[in-house]
This record gives sequence, structure tokens and C-alpha cells, in this order.
Amino acid sequence: MIEKVRKEVCKLLDKDNSGHGMEHVNRVLHLSLKFAETENADKEVVALIALLHDVDDYKLFGMENADNLTNAGNILEQCSIADTMKEQVINAIKTIGYSKRLKGIQPSTLEGMIVSDADMCDSIGATGILRSYQYNLAHGNVFFDKNIYPALNMSAANYMAKKAGTVVTHMFEKLLKLKDLMLTDSGKKEAIERHNIMLAFLYRFFEEENVPEWIDYLDNYLKENKK
Repeated sequence: MIEKVRKEVCKLLDKDNSGHGMEHVNRVLHLSLKFAETENADKEVVALIALLHDVDDYKLFGMENADNLTNAGNILEQCSIADTMKEQVINAIKTIGYSKRLKGIQPSTLEGMIVSDADMCDSIGATGILRSYQYNLAHGNVFFDKNIYPALNMSAANYMAKKAGTVVTHMFEKLLKLKDLMLTDSGKKEAIERHNIMLAFLYRFFEEENVPEWIDYLDNYLKENKK
């Protein structure tokens, strides 16, 4: 069942070059199952949510698909997933994503929480930096411009509409915030390690770029967002 779903997902995402393709999905699946083992969650439900969480992403398929979860629904039907499990998966996918969190929406089931955490963890750390670079490169944005500063505390609408920026501004606008959005103990532990990798990278990067004003900016950002 899981492999059948994976094949259908691959048809939709295998050619993506924005950081949301099958490499991302496979990493989220792997991490989700690792979390599921620790958290004693339903691994089949977790696997289905992880595999299908991006098949209707508004950035890839538009808002109509995102609102209706068209592709996810079709794949679940094609693969003859039981109605009860299908409902669990669809309801979880509806609540996963950073833009949803900006709207105050988050998963209510353990399985949804696990995939949400795994998905956000794949946006941070070493892999997260590379994914952000891949996405921004695909949209014609540079890695860093010392004259472009982050747009902090964006609304969901502004975040979803934002096109311009840099990898570094995106790290401040979103990635450095994800550690505090984890919902499971497994996610929190993993996110702390990945968060610290990003901080170490930024301090070193700003030092090598000889932009002390950005080191000061990072210091102040961390002070203001200390929890």
C-alpha cells in the first residue's frame, strides 16, 4: 500500500527542482517514521501523511488544489485506502505547513504532529539551508545581499505572497522560528540540533563576508526572540 502511494506521489513530484520533490518527501518519511517509533504512533497513517503532505502544496499546484487537496484525495482513492484511514490522512494534511501555523492552525492528532515536526525539521539545519538555496535559486533570488533585511512578523497572507528576498532573509523570516513550533518531544530534540547548526553557519558566514552589522543583527534577533 505504502509503495503504491509512493509511486503515485513520485509521478507528481519527481521533477520538482524547488526543494519540494521526492528527495524532500523521502527525508520527511524517514524522519516521521523515526519519530513515530519513539512516540508510539500509527506508522501506516504517519507514512501516508508524510508521503502526501506536499502533493497539493500551493507553491507547486496552486490554491485550488491546496484548498481541496485534489491530488491527495485522488491518490488515496486510486490506492484503495480505507475510508477511516483516508479521513485521518486528509484531516492531518489540512493542518500541516508554516502558513497554516501563521493562521493559528495546527495538527490535533499525534500522527499529524509527527509529520508536521518532521516536515519543519527538513526545513532547518544543513539540509534546510540547501533547500532554501534551491528554492530561491529556482525563483531567481540570491543567497545574500547585505542591503536586503528580513521582513519580520509577516501575516499568513504576506508570507504566502512574498516572492523577493534572499536565503539569509528567509532564514530569519521563517527557519529560525521553526524550533519553537515543534509539537512532539522527538521533534523538539531534533529541531534544537538543527537550529544550532543554522546559527553556527550564519555567524561564520557573516564573519567571512565581513559584515559585522549582520552579526549585530543576529545577536539582537536572538535576544528579542529568546524563550
